[in-house]
Amino acid sequence: MKASVARLSLVLLWWGTVVASLHDGGAAGVALLRQATGMGAAPALALVLAGCAWDAAVGLLLLVRPGVLAYRLAIAGVIGMTGLATLLMPSLWLDPFGALLKNLPVLALLHLLTPETPAR
Repeated sequence: MKASVARLSLVLLWWGTVVASLHDGGAAGVALLRQATGMGAAPALALVLAGCAWDAAVGLLLLVRPGVLAYRLAIAGVIGMTGLATLLMPSLWLDPFGALLKNLPVLALLHLLTPETPAR
């Protein structure tokens, strides 16, 4: 039961990120990327949309097919997006709302929820 609640909270986190990123057509994310990096509008929007597509897919996978693959993809995505965000906007580590810092407990939760795989 506790694992199901934890998994559903992660699904909501991923889908909530998609909604938050697209509620304005991606404009806020594009503006943030452009201001922090000087990136053009089209590449910034492409990055925002790619992140949303990934988040939606991971959220769906965790909902309908939770298992080793789903959790490992989620972990890889968190690490990858955190790394990219760190390269592009390292100041996000100091964001008072924990824009990147929250990824540390998310990674811990994903690790705890990942099913054990039998030893070979």
